[in-house]
Amino acid sequence: MSCHGAGSVQTQGSSPCWGDALYRAGQEGPGHIAGSSRVQVLSPGVPGTPWAGTDGGRDTLVFYLEVSNVQMFPTLVNMARWGRAWLWVPSGLSTLTMLSWAQVAGVHSQVLQDLPDGTLDLNELESTVRVGYGSRYHPRSVLICLENTHSSAGGRVLPLAYLREVRLLADCYRLLIHMDGVRLMNAAVAQGVISAQITQHCDSISLCFSKGLGAPAGALVAGCREFVAEAWRVRKLLGGGMRQAGVLAAAARIGLERMEETLQRDHSNARRFTQGIWELGSPICSVDPSAVETNIVLGTVAVPWLSPEKLCERMQAVSEEEVAETGCAVNVRLLPWAARSLRAVWHCDVSAQDTQLAANKLKFVAEQCWRERGAAP
Repeated sequence: MSCHGAGSVQTQGSSPCWGDALYRAGQEGPGHIAGSSRVQVLSPGVPGTPWAGTDGGRDTLVFYLEVSNVQMFPTLVNMARWGRAWLWVPSGLSTLTMLSWAQVAGVHSQVLQDLPDGTLDLNELESTVRVGYGSRYHPRSVLICLENTHSSAGGRVLPLAYLREVRLLADCYRLLIHMDGVRLMNAAVAQGVISAQITQHCDSISLCFSKGLGAPAGALVAGCREFVAEAWRVRKLLGGGMRQAGVLAAAARIGLERMEETLQRDHSNARRFTQGIWELGSPICSVDPSAVETNIVLGTVAVPWLSPEKLCERMQAVSEEEVAETGCAVNVRLLPWAARSLRAVWHCDVSAQDTQLAANKLKFVAEQCWRERGAAP
């Protein structure tokens, strides 16, 4: 999202809106809105207090410059409350955050293997938690971390029924739940629910404004008053407090206001690109359409003589042959994701026309690769 004129958007005023909350949350003091909840983040236009809900005074948030450090807040906060912590985290989340909670907070984490749909095997989780439950000889388990949507699974959305099961398990063993909700709003739009229906199962959440919502910067962590009071101290410790938060909060507010339209378009474009790959039917790049639920597409490069890195390079390069054959020069940036896969992510600056051009470029590159190999696709 382009944020021209974002600095002129009012973030202070008499109405208790979430733009005001974001402004206050970024200041040199904890921001909050009156109300109570487990953790609820409501969509624009929904009556009620945006970061409020129904049970236990969980109604505050802290605004931060970027999301990486925000992911450490729950760990550091619970270290302060419990003196030690043992985290149960999905493997993708542990990799993408460089195990920062271990490096910075000295907290041990138990990494669990994600299932293909981004969920955890709850039987495995429970059996592992049960080993140390109530034992004086094991570290105290404190926190279960979830990621929604799940990046490494290709933007898969965690089912609401699954979240309810995790909540029941956590309550049974007196554990807390933190949701890495970097793309939380993508999950809400994909499921056709307000985000409160997702976050009600969590004790704390994080949300990024510079990914699906398109703001230039900004993230937040939300939880109960006690949690956020300590999170504010942690933010100060990590050097994240700033007096100029209003400008960034204004851009975040614009992202929230345009959220539903923007994310629905992104999801539609991702599906359109997926359909183009499916119709191409080439082992150069294949995809499972049923696995594309939001704005992320994971493609598989099945031919042994072409690596994802090389395919990404060819998608980004522009040649005279391409211009002569297609009549246009198209530069597509994809990310080599694993040994045989690559990732494409849609955002607010990618249009339906851009998506079609990207699909056409993939078709051209695939045919070009086969010609160079002297074989038919």
